[in-house]
This record gives sequence, C-alpha cells and structure tokens, in this order.
Amino acid sequence: MRMLEEFFPEFTQKLDEIDQLYAEKRMIDEKTYQFICFALSIKARSKPCVLKHFKGALEAGATVKELSYIFALVMREAAGADDCWTHDVIGDWKEILKGNISCSCAGDEK
Repeated sequence: MRMLEEFFPEFTQKLDEIDQLYAEKRMIDEKTYQFICFALSIKARSKPCVLKHFKGALEAGATVKELSYIFALVMREAAGADDCWTHDVIGDWKEILKGNISCSCAGDEK
C-alpha cells in the first residue's frame, strides 16, 4: 500500500474509513474477528496481515493452540478446495493425453 499511499491517498483513506465502519458495526467479538482475519490472511498469503492478526488474536484472549487449529483448518479447507478444483480441471485427463483438449496457451495448436 505504500505506493497507493503516495500516489492515490484518497483510496487508502477510503480503506481506513471502511475499517472504521467495520469496527463500529462489528457484530462479533474481537477474538472471532481476529480468527477470521487470521484465516483470510493465511489464504491471501499476506505476511504482515498474518502477523497482525496472530498478535491481535492473542491480545483478544486466543491461545497458540487455538491459532494452530485455525491454521490447520485453513490448510485443510484450502487443500480440499484445491483438490476439487484440480479434479474438475483435469477430469478429462484421458482426452488431454490424446491431445483433444486445448489449454488456450500461447503456442497451443488446438
């Protein structure tokens, strides 16, 4: 966001306003909020956010054991989703081997 802060500060200001709105309207407790943000941060692969929400969850009363469970849950759900998606994509693998399915990649002839 550093570049946005410099060249499009109006945008980052709006994000700050959204954060404030979420804080004002929050309907869940802080620990649950931090768990959700921690999980989303892992899936988004955002190191600063993972660290922020790990620490935030601890400050909200979470234990490392609870955070480990959330971490494992994210990994398991991601693995399941990746498995299902990949099987959908390559479900016709026999046709791929025969050369009957195009990947629409540059240089792909079919």
